[in-house]
Amino acid sequence: MKAKILGLLGSDSVVPDQYFGTFRRSEHFEPEKALLLAILQDAIHCFRNYSAAKDRVGKERFREAENWIMHSGDDWIFSFDNVCDLLSLDPDYIRRGLEEGSAPAVAQERRRHRSGSRRRAA
Repeated sequence: MKAKILGLLGSDSVVPDQYFGTFRRSEHFEPEKALLLAILQDAIHCFRNYSAAKDRVGKERFREAENWIMHSGDDWIFSFDNVCDLLSLDPDYIRRGLEEGSAPAVAQERRRHRSGSRRRAA
């Protein structure tokens, strides 16, 4: 089956098992870990700094970060859960910390978003 997939994708493609195998070796590749850490840091930065944004761009940055962080699952190589796993971090612990740290602003934004969508639908 893997050979069939590799044949369809071409020789330059990487199967998830190959990608994750890189991180499970005894020696870790620091540039890859640095990239994963940068992705995680950017998402946390956007989640925290744009949680109470008033402008369209800020709200969109927050929503993108929130969707990525709060979506659990490992269905994508760069999912939040996979990034945390490869960095030996607990994704649920990080989620709880972010929710607790920005709870008032996030809750207010969610209420505003929900009430606005109800008004439009009615």
